[in-house]
Amino acid sequence: MANKDKLRFSDQLRLAISESGMTRYEIAKQTAIDESSLAKFVHGKRGLSIDSIDRLAEILDLSIVHKDKNSGEM
Repeated sequence: MANKDKLRFSDQLRLAISESGMTRYEIAKQTAIDESSLAKFVHGKRGLSIDSIDRLAEILDLSIVHKDKNSGEM
């Protein structure tokens, strides 16, 4: 896959899901996201609500890092 820094946020989230070591079923159960909705998101067929994204970020232990484009530092 391309450089993670250049991926869209939704693609980074899909990558985190696939690299989590959990099945979509496990993720769906832990987040209360319908498994078919999660599958459609993973395959790029639909989006997710902010609430669903928040729950995914929590169970996948994700955070957003802002990079200052001017200084090159985080």
